[in-house]
Order: sequence, then structure tokens, then C-alpha cells
Amino acid sequence: MEIAFYILMVLIAGTVSGITGFGGAAILLPMLIGIVGPRDAVVVLTIAQILGNAGRVWFNFSDCDRKVISWFSIGAIPVAIFGAVLFTKAPLGILTPGLGIALIGLVALRRTRWADKYRPNRTGWIGIGAGLGLISSLVGTAGPLASPFFLQYGLVKRAYIGTEAATALISHLTKLVVYVVMSLVFPKLILVGTIIGIGLIIGAYFGKAIVDRLPKEKFIIAVEVMLCIAGLRLLLL
Repeated sequence: MEIAFYILMVLIAGTVSGITGFGGAAILLPMLIGIVGPRDAVVVLTIAQILGNAGRVWFNFSDCDRKVISWFSIGAIPVAIFGAVLFTKAPLGILTPGLGIALIGLVALRRTRWADKYRPNRTGWIGIGAGLGLISSLVGTAGPLASPFFLQYGLVKRAYIGTEAATALISHLTKLVVYVVMSLVFPKLILVGTIIGIGLIIGAYFGKAIVDRLPKEKFIIAVEVMLCIAGLRLLLL
């Protein structure tokens, strides 16, 4: 029964990520901490998210915005390297309340007149990539914080899911290289992360089928609701 529960949670996490572009890590992280401990949980989650995001990129490849991916990577890669090194000694718990407040604030900001005029440009995406690369390295994921920027740029449905997944994939691959160099990756963690990652890919396939049937307006509302839930969850941790 315990194994069945874990499988169900992984499939739910993959499906949620496939619909909203994020949320899988928030579902899985508490479970992984109970299994392998907090620091190893982030390593396992990184491995799993590499596979899960690769699956979302594959399912939505033709709709990915390659310019955004390139601009994001310029900022994300060097900062993700720094953040992954810092991760080995950082007190991770102090970041979560601030992230929760920022997340809810970004959703509220999207509903203002200012948000109607703002659209990230090349320089903006480089800065966004740097900030999110650091956050992802320290707390395991930055998907919820990334989503408002992709929506504000005008990406929705498959373009949003695929582009966000591609940028996350680049950050996670960068982190994993550092984790390997810092001797944080062990065969057991690779095995657990791979199994979870396969489950995320299956869930992402189900999520894609749902996204294809969602009207644009309902899709945006669904993402913003999930963002607020994720923000509240961070505040309560």
C-alpha cells in the first residue's frame, strides 16, 4: 500500500506539472524528505525533474519559444553553478516564507494595469534566468516563481508548458553536474530519481491531453490558482 501511494503521488505530480508547468516538486519534496532526508531529497528531485521536464519538452517541442530559452540560459547557467555550490552549506529553511510572499505578490501584480504594459525583453529574461537559477539551486525548484513571467510574455498552453520546461531542464542539468563534482550523487539517489522521473513523464503525457482541451482563459486561471496555492503552502512550511 505504501508503494502504491508513492506511485500515485508521482503520477499526480507529473500530471499537475504537465497542466500548469509546475507543482510537481511541491508535491514530491515532502515525500522525498521523509524517504531520503532533506539534502538528498533535493538531489533526487533534481534527477527526477530532469526526466520530467525532458518529457514535457518532448511533448510540446514544436511550440517552444527558442529565443526565450536562449536568453534565459545566459543568466541561469552561471548563477545555477554558483547556487549549487552554495547549496551544500546553505540554511535552506529561511527562504521558503519569502518565496511564498513573492509568489502570491507576482500573481496579484499580474492583475494590475502595470502588468498589462510589461513584457520581458532579452535583458529581462537574462535577469529572470539568473534569479530563478539561484532559487532553483537552493530550494530544488523555481517553477512557481517562473510561471508568471512566461504568462506575462504571452506564452500559453503548449508554448508555455514546453518553454518553461526547457528552461527548467537547463537549470537542473547544470545543478546536477555540480552535485556530481561535489560528490552529492550516489547510485541509490540516481535509481530513486530515475524511477520518479519516469512516473513524471507518464503524468506529463496525461497533463498534455488535458491542456489541449482547456480554453486559453481557463488555462491562465488554473495556473494562477495553483500559483496562489503554492505560495500559501510555502508560507505554512
